[in-house]
Amino acid sequence: MDLDRYSAKTPATLDEIRWRVGRALDRHPLCRTVEFDIVSMPRNGKGNWTISLRSVAPGALWEASDIVADIQEAYELTAAA
Repeated sequence: MDLDRYSAKTPATLDEIRWRVGRALDRHPLCRTVEFDIVSMPRNGKGNWTISLRSVAPGALWEASDIVADIQEAYELTAAA
């Protein structure tokens, strides 16, 4: 069985990642006012990326962090086509 196929991240551009993070946070009632920035990107244009959360209410911190972590596990930053 090819396990890499199931664990591979989906490629996404910077704009797609911004959109996905924003939509995911907007869907959670506690996270709708959370502001974020993509603060770290890989040097080669492909790979890991980091999000900084701002304006997070104390009750929303864990939820917002979990949402971002799930997206980071699913998407790999790629150069725009």
